[in-house]
Amino acid sequence: MAGAEDRAGEFDYYVLALSWSPTYCRSAGKRADPLQCKATKPHRFIVHGLWPQYERGWPDFCRTDMRRPSYHTISDILDIMPSRGLAAHQWRKHGTCTGLTPDGYFDLTRRAYERVKIPAAFNTLNRPGKIAPDGVEKAFRLANPGLKDAAMAVTCTKGFLKEVQICLDRDLNFRSCRAVDRSGCRARKVTVAPPARN
Repeated sequence: MAGAEDRAGEFDYYVLALSWSPTYCRSAGKRADPLQCKATKPHRFIVHGLWPQYERGWPDFCRTDMRRPSYHTISDILDIMPSRGLAAHQWRKHGTCTGLTPDGYFDLTRRAYERVKIPAAFNTLNRPGKIAPDGVEKAFRLANPGLKDAAMAVTCTKGFLKEVQICLDRDLNFRSCRAVDRSGCRARKVTVAPPARN
C-alpha cells in the first residue's frame, strides 16, 4: 500500500492495533517470543503497533535520518509491547512515517494505549469462550465513551480473536475509518483463548 512518495509526517490518522496475546502465543508455538509468551504474569491485550494511515492505504518504511530506538527506549515499552523484535520492527515500518523521534513515537504509542480502556471481561477471562466480532466491538464501545463501531475493526485468524484495531486522529481522539472498519473479521463467532498458565 505504500508508495515511493511516502514521506514522514504526511498521513491522516492512526490505527492502534491491540493484539490478543494468547492467540499469537498459541499460533507461534515454539517460535513465540518468550518475553511475551512465557511472562510470569500472562499478557492479554498488548500493543501490536501504532500505524499512520492515509484515508486509503498507509505509508511504511519511510526514509528518516533518525537513529534506531535505543535499548533503553525499547525497554521502556516492553510492559505493553513485550517483544524487543516487535518494537524494533514497528519503529522501522511505522514509526519512521510519523515524523517523530523513536522516543516520541513510543511515548505516543503509550498515550494511545492509555487512551483505550480494555473491557473488564478480557482482563479476567480464564477459560475459552466464543463471541461474535460485533460483541467484541460492543464491549469496547461500552467501555470507551465516544468510540463508535465505524472507528474500529476486530480481526481474526483461524477462528480465533486476533486483534482489535482502533482509529484515532492525530490528537488521539476516536475517529471513524471506513477502510479499517470494512477489513474486520467476517466469522460469525471467534474463540477467545485465555492466557496459558506458565
